[in-house]
Amino acid sequence: MARLRDLSRIIAAVALSFVLTAASISTASTPGFGTVVSAERAHVGRAAASVGTTVFSGDSLDTEELGSLQVRAGAARLLLTGASRVTWESKEGTAAATLKNGTALFSTANAKAFTLHASTAAIRPNGDGPTVGSVSIVSPKELRVSCSRGTLAISVDDDTKMVAEGTAYRVVLDPDSVSDDGSSPGAGPAAQKQPKKAGKNKFLMYVIIASAAVTGIVLYYALESPDAP
Repeated sequence: MARLRDLSRIIAAVALSFVLTAASISTASTPGFGTVVSAERAHVGRAAASVGTTVFSGDSLDTEELGSLQVRAGAARLLLTGASRVTWESKEGTAAATLKNGTALFSTANAKAFTLHASTAAIRPNGDGPTVGSVSIVSPKELRVSCSRGTLAISVDDDTKMVAEGTAYRVVLDPDSVSDDGSSPGAGPAAQKQPKKAGKNKFLMYVIIASAAVTGIVLYYALESPDAP
């Protein structure tokens, strides 16, 4: 419990900094490109990130262990927590990023504002209302995905599943590693398998009961601002 409280305090501190910085920015950047709106111990490429830096397609963004980086692109915002890295992308004028390691939080104002890729999965908002989500890479074949506002859609090829508001999931990208009774390495007592759909599942999802309650409020306030998203 002490470690959980410490982690919550760290996330809350990052969230407060995120909110205060975002509230002072009123001009959205061009969709598809990004603008750094806060940076601490972070980099764009090999250079230290600074407020106002433009992020182009193909740029690598990363944070040190105690760093953070916030990027705004049109109707979307992306926050990298410590020890995280993404590659920024622009596809037909729409912002996207590929998470390589660590954790990324994002908020959007519409369904086409942003897509986060992680391993073989694509995570995006499922509607045009405000959406807030978080994705962490556990391993090349496992993610942690949570949604604190709106609904997220997770897709691997033609298989798509939803993450509802206030829920968090352990996402296994290798269904063959999971036995018929739902057990797999790392699946603890707080995880519950989502029922299988008919046909071939490209990935499996397990509800993380405790995580959604702990992180939902923090994520919501982390990505809210008077000039949402």
